[in-house]
Amino acid sequence: MKIYERTVNYYETDQMAVVHHSNYIRYFEEARVSFMAQIGCPYDELEEGGILSPVLSVSCKYLRAVRFGETVVIKVRLTKMSRVKCSFSYEVCDAVSGELRAKGESEHGFIDGNGRPVIMQKIKPEFYEKFMAELDSEENDGEQ
Repeated sequence: MKIYERTVNYYETDQMAVVHHSNYIRYFEEARVSFMAQIGCPYDELEEGGILSPVLSVSCKYLRAVRFGETVVIKVRLTKMSRVKCSFSYEVCDAVSGELRAKGESEHGFIDGNGRPVIMQKIKPEFYEKFMAELDSEENDGEQ
């Protein structure tokens, strides 16, 4: 699991100063890009290596509103890794109380510039190994 922290901006909220639901998906993306940097796989290097990673699916369950000015911690976990795709889970928590505000999941494919599936292990084996090491550490943490 990796941690990403951010403070809610005014423009992300509605008239009631509550974060608009679409912004949680953006938060997931920010947290996922941060996750990749934290494990030594910057997203821009993935693209420079010829691999794009489109979203195949994304879901979010909203539990309690996040408001303007609050700081949230987003916990990101790599939950699955295959030859041509991966999945993440997210928990959005209040930075002060730790209260869970939202949770979600996303699935991503690995494709080339022509939209064809690619095998990360063949094109960016060093990234694949880091992803697998992270997945292994998550699985071992879950067994304790």
